[in-house]
Amino acid sequence: MVTIKAAFTLQSMKRFNDMTLNVLRPLYAAAVLVLMAGCSSNTWQTHAMPNNSDVADMLAGGQPAGFSWQLDEASYPQFTVPQNVRPCCAFGDMQTVKLGPVPVPFFRLNNVVGLDDIGPHKFASGIYHYTSSSSSALDHGGSENNGILYTEKGGFIDLAHVRDTADDTIGLFFEILANIGKAHRIELPAELGPRYIEMKAFDVTSMTDEHKWSVAAQLAARLAYFKAESHEIAQWHGYTSFSAWPETISAYSLEDLYSNMLGAKIALSLIQQRKVLSEKEYNQNVTLWLNASLQQLGIVDKSQTKEVLAAVDGKWWTSKESIPNKYMVMKRHYDLGDQQTPHLLTRELLDDQFEHLQPLATASATVIALPARAESLVLDSIASLVLEITPRYAGTFSHIPEQVWSDGIVHTEFPIIARYAEQQDNKELEAKGVGND
Repeated sequence: MVTIKAAFTLQSMKRFNDMTLNVLRPLYAAAVLVLMAGCSSNTWQTHAMPNNSDVADMLAGGQPAGFSWQLDEASYPQFTVPQNVRPCCAFGDMQTVKLGPVPVPFFRLNNVVGLDDIGPHKFASGIYHYTSSSSSALDHGGSENNGILYTEKGGFIDLAHVRDTADDTIGLFFEILANIGKAHRIELPAELGPRYIEMKAFDVTSMTDEHKWSVAAQLAARLAYFKAESHEIAQWHGYTSFSAWPETISAYSLEDLYSNMLGAKIALSLIQQRKVLSEKEYNQNVTLWLNASLQQLGIVDKSQTKEVLAAVDGKWWTSKESIPNKYMVMKRHYDLGDQQTPHLLTRELLDDQFEHLQPLATASATVIALPARAESLVLDSIASLVLEITPRYAGTFSHIPEQVWSDGIVHTEFPIIARYAEQQDNKELEAKGVGND
């Protein structure tokens, strides 16, 4: 879902917004100082800022040092899978917006945020809302201040996607842990139809508490990520959060799944380090690890993100189209699966106007992945995510053989669905004289 921000040019509104921002800036800065000051207090003993080595190990899939893994099930935190998702960003910058055929006057979608804009994490804060405000990012997406940014090694990152999948990971983890080895179903919010996780029974008598914790953690991260893949599929096939607002523009957006997997990996790392035993502890650690991860990936400042978006205007997206036109986004990412490679700025994308961005086009991509095995178990053999298709959406699958989807789609089959979507999109883009390169 895309949030809309109003950039009104009326002088009276501008003066009001300037006054509001002058009040908010010191309050926001004070809040950040309070948060960071807490890092040195005794209550933050498990919330130390991760160092570069910690984050590099997390991105590469490394395992943390061992802990005592015994934990009484009665003491598990009461996390559940969030029922809403955060408003995400349509790829691009300062796009115009239409309601039906009518342009919305004075509206521009301001997506871009910088590191200093990012607010503290709040579990399950997915609330769809529209805001009328200035172009400041301080109120974008609520107090978390979500938006889009560019990193040298991880490409574009959508913070809403990072946070959503982190929350889904922790929301799944303790229920999976409590039912490891049992036949158990976890119901997920429906989109094109019912969605659920099917856990299979298997022998756990020889597994230690540490092994159970490890398997549950890997399963939670993996299935939370595939839940995000199912959302991309749902958006392409016509699912909307609001009936009057199509979301096809966001389907398979090039930054989405890398961002989702980053969120899964952050939460997985925190689970492995037992830094998730309360909601407060989880929120504080996600805040720290998110910021550290973005710095490890080489986050650029807000103005540079805007320049990179301008450099790929007409190549990856087009400012000539308005939201929610699907083909405002010209390049999409259909490579589903448990390894994700970001789309980075390249020298070939830069014309003379953007030659000064050449230094950003030299970095190597940080490829991230989620393991397919844990403690010698093939994870897809003990749990799967299933997406069922109701008759309402059956017509949107007419370009796909019915046997592929009519009895439900298991997450291992999601790449097949995406390839059919890619073929259909390419046909439509060719008809428009545009290529998805």
